[in-house]
Amino acid sequence: MDTIAAIATPRGNGGIGIIRISGPEAPQIAEKICGILPIPRTATFRNFRDPHQQILDQGLALFFPKPNSFTGEDVIELQGHGGMVVLDMILQATVDHGARLAKPGEFSERAFLNDRIDLAQAEAIADLIESNNRSAAKLAMRSLVGEFSQCVNEVALKTEAMRLFVEAAIDFPEEEIDFLAESDICEKISGCRELLVDLISKSDSGSLIREGLKVVLCGAPNVGKSSIMNRLSGRQRAIVSSEPGTTRDLIEDGIVLDGININLIDTAGFRDDPGEIEQQGIRLAENAVRNADLVLYIRDSSKLLGDDLLHFLDDTNRVLTVWNKIDLNEENEERERTENEVFVSAKTGAGIESLGSIIRKTAIGEQDESNLFLARQRHLESLQRALKHIDGAKYQTAIGMGELVAEELRSAHQALGEITGEVSSDDLLGKIFSSFCIGK
Repeated sequence: MDTIAAIATPRGNGGIGIIRISGPEAPQIAEKICGILPIPRTATFRNFRDPHQQILDQGLALFFPKPNSFTGEDVIELQGHGGMVVLDMILQATVDHGARLAKPGEFSERAFLNDRIDLAQAEAIADLIESNNRSAAKLAMRSLVGEFSQCVNEVALKTEAMRLFVEAAIDFPEEEIDFLAESDICEKISGCRELLVDLISKSDSGSLIREGLKVVLCGAPNVGKSSIMNRLSGRQRAIVSSEPGTTRDLIEDGIVLDGININLIDTAGFRDDPGEIEQQGIRLAENAVRNADLVLYIRDSSKLLGDDLLHFLDDTNRVLTVWNKIDLNEENEERERTENEVFVSAKTGAGIESLGSIIRKTAIGEQDESNLFLARQRHLESLQRALKHIDGAKYQTAIGMGELVAEELRSAHQALGEITGEVSSDDLLGKIFSSFCIGK
């Protein structure tokens, strides 16, 4: 590989800026810029010079010899002052001495190709950098240190072991291994499936923390949707009025609720005989409800409306009924409640904290947040394909189709290998690393 260089700190002025160089020519380039090659892993104060020996900057130089560096290659870091002009000049000096400018994510890509990290860990680097709340940062760090990959590899190794056993029984019939007659293989497949289902559950919940939870508020006009949104947001985000049909478009606001990103969406009120503009707003509201992770069905507890405004929604498991205006009806405190109901007052704030806790619980379920994984969409798709093939192997075992059992297990193992990069294509790698920042 050739030698690459890039500015590893964000663009803009700051106290410190870092130039990172990686590749076989990195030590020679360091000697030309710094005058000497620094002692490995020892910060050395040096003048940074251009090819004409003009001093560009002063700072620290560090040398990380291969293979014990981030990329697995010889790596040099030049830590100078954080002005973009001086950093660009130092970077140009590295190019003048034989380096080329790194592509986005190329340092992490080399770390992957040199077996310093697997693909899931490489993606965790980007997730850690892009984290916008503490929960996401903590979960990204779990993946970066390899906990997610370890769980994936555990299932993959069990799947591979079962496949090898089945194929041995098929290829060497003289050994008289009647694996289909043994309940042990069925138990092993079931045990593998349990591990995979648990991993999918932890990854699904973690994915919501990464992507954020889409929460849609809907209901009839004047039930307090906008008021509840303002309470949850902690600011006047939506217009509140006693006039029906105030909200005619989707109003969105992003909040962080106990470390989880929540995208709140206020919608037009559902009612009979709406005006032309309201009709368009209601259509937008219905579409938002269908695509929501959680629907807050706001109802007026002082009127006890009986109409079902969500008749168009097939999946009611993600609907939470929120009875508002309990300050107008004291009997609400005595009413029997179900687990999918909560009573609040947007006016006084009563019950709003409890509503927030229920929203957060919906995001991660009963799971301990410290056990979740910040999975990406491609991870979830691979896990689901692996589960499909594990179920296929279990079915083929039941009907005695040995060759198909082996094939299903092979496909499951391949799907899991795509997560860590054991099985990958150049197109996939290019797509993943091109989304990284330059210098990482």
